[in-house]
Amino acid sequence: MKKTLLMAVMLLVSGVAAAETDHYVLRDGNHVRHLKIHKLADEITVTADVDFEPNANETNGKPCSAEIIAKAKSVAENELLMKKHSESEASYCELKIHLTGTGATVEQSADCDNFVAGICRFASDGKELVKIK
Repeated sequence: MKKTLLMAVMLLVSGVAAAETDHYVLRDGNHVRHLKIHKLADEITVTADVDFEPNANETNGKPCSAEIIAKAKSVAENELLMKKHSESEASYCELKIHLTGTGATVEQSADCDNFVAGICRFASDGKELVKIK
């Protein structure tokens, strides 16, 4: 009985130890981008969310928020590709995530416009989202 209980606890602990979540944030004026990369064994899930209030130079912009969650795959040593199918269109939003030791940059495909409106965008415009420790 003790051996079975010990084995069950060890399996649970080893599964938890293999899970890893990294958070990245970029505040650019009134624009906030958040990226969460969750790794469990070989499975990678990416959550990207944005909250935009218009900056001074965006006089006609309206506040917006968006979130996208999907599985991702590693396409290079420090690069992930996330694809999310648009339910209303026959297209995919693709986010290319380039990771560094201190952060991440995000590029988005044109079809991501199906997931965000107005001034919102998931792309980091070449700026680095800082990794939160």
